[in-house]
Amino acid sequence: MSSDKWTEGPQQDPEQTRAAALKSREDRKAWELLEKGLLASVQEQRRSRRWGIFFKTLTFVYLFGAIMLFSDFSSMEGAGSVGEPHTAVIELRGLIADQQEASADNLVTSLRSAFEDENTRGVILRINSPGGSPVQSGYVYDEIKRLRGLYPDKKLYAVITDLGASGAYYIAAAADEIYADKASLVGSIGVTAAGFGFVETLDKLGIERRTYTAGEHKAFLDPFQPEKPEERAFWQDVLQTTHQQFIEQVKAGRGDRLKEHPDMFSGLVWSGEQAVELGLVDGLSSTSAVARDIIGAEEVVDFTHRESPFQRFSRQLGTSIGNTLATHLGLSAPVLR
Repeated sequence: MSSDKWTEGPQQDPEQTRAAALKSREDRKAWELLEKGLLASVQEQRRSRRWGIFFKTLTFVYLFGAIMLFSDFSSMEGAGSVGEPHTAVIELRGLIADQQEASADNLVTSLRSAFEDENTRGVILRINSPGGSPVQSGYVYDEIKRLRGLYPDKKLYAVITDLGASGAYYIAAAADEIYADKASLVGSIGVTAAGFGFVETLDKLGIERRTYTAGEHKAFLDPFQPEKPEERAFWQDVLQTTHQQFIEQVKAGRGDRLKEHPDMFSGLVWSGEQAVELGLVDGLSSTSAVARDIIGAEEVVDFTHRESPFQRFSRQLGTSIGNTLATHLGLSAPVLR
């Protein structure tokens, strides 16, 4: 006799089932609340960062604008007419070159403002410079001559402090009179253009230089190619021509005051005391003494044109790019030094 046996699983209590379902719903709600809280926190952090960036940017713009405004006012200081008779002073400092503090544009702007001011009794160009570009120096020289012709009653005096050499002396020669300290360095009437040659270095390293040009002498200043005698002679002629222009302008400016000396135009420099004997300068004096004793207007007003920070940054950026290109192209202009 056989019989079927049915096996039944354990029966769950309905109360326990409801409790489990309720707990599951509560857990889901808790996770949902936690998720919402985390999401809200992330969004709040994002908003905080955005506002932080906004206020930081606003602060930077405000400070930059304030600096620009202050700098613009500073650059104009002394540029307008002063109520009383005064001596106008213009600083010529550092390298004379385009896009530099002592560029022709800056110096010419300063000179025009000083001469045009109705209360200017005389102008002093205070010099502390080793020289620089013959082109920039020539621009300033010519402008001084022009302004002296337009304003014959306003004399311009060059006062050399530590150094007034080469292109700086070129400019000084256009003045009515030149003064210096007894220990100043004056002169260096010469022209230089320097470079390097790396031909043998490339050979030793086994490097081949490949340059493609249209024009027989287009790459004649390339430091990685052998120097050709005819190109060297050509470049020397360029320097000699520039030197002769320099000499002629100095003679035109100084006239009979120059004394004959075999090394006058050799590129040597002399002390201020020696320069007086050679006729390179007219006497030993300072800016304040010239203003007080020669011009007769002791009050000094600075007419030096100064760039704003933004202009300075733009200039430095442009100069950096230009110098990099010139280096890669192997270009080097003559310099009065």
